[in-house]
Amino acid sequence: MRIFVNDKPLDIVSHKKLDPTKNYVKGKPIEQYTPESVDLKNHLLFEEPGEDEIIRILYALRTGRLKKLKSVTIVSSQKREKINFVKSRFQIIKAAGGVVQDEKGFLLIHRFGKWDFPKGKFEKGESPKDCAVREVEEECAISAKAFDRICKTWHTYTKDRKSILKLTYWYDMICISDEGMKPQKEEGIDDIKWMSKKEVKVALKDSYPSMRYLFKKVIGEEY
Repeated sequence: MRIFVNDKPLDIVSHKKLDPTKNYVKGKPIEQYTPESVDLKNHLLFEEPGEDEIIRILYALRTGRLKKLKSVTIVSSQKREKINFVKSRFQIIKAAGGVVQDEKGFLLIHRFGKWDFPKGKFEKGESPKDCAVREVEEECAISAKAFDRICKTWHTYTKDRKSILKLTYWYDMICISDEGMKPQKEEGIDDIKWMSKKEVKVALKDSYPSMRYLFKKVIGEEY
């Protein structure tokens, strides 16, 4: 499981799923790191951390104190229990969205100063796929059809002093019609654009890491 905590990737994995290609550095107690620590440019690995240590890791990530941090991985023989504990520290909100394609490229929206893929929260009784189609059609004023699920993303943010963990289901989509395409301004969207793969990569450089992670999933590249 990967969670973007304050835009920094936190992976929680079993010993069998530990990525052999990563240059891990065994993590010291997280409070010992300063913003200038050289280790932060590597992937910090915490083996079998207890709940108190996980709380300290989450706090360090959420405060943004370690800006140079590349990533954190928690490896545990009790992966599911660790995931459930991390989830328990947040209020969970579910959403769904789509990566829409046609012959013009990929459809992106511009919201709050960043390029993004259209998505939104579930309505009561809605399935993830139905939510994804509805949100894409509402935010972009197009007609779309959803196919297979690409992946799920998890990211955190703070709202009204509450720590939120947002789960988003992402689907491959095609555009059926974009004749009346326009941004849903009441949702803070000020622009909408078809982009080539190269243009998307450039646009997402100044966007959220979870969106770069999603797009790399779509085009088959490693994050």
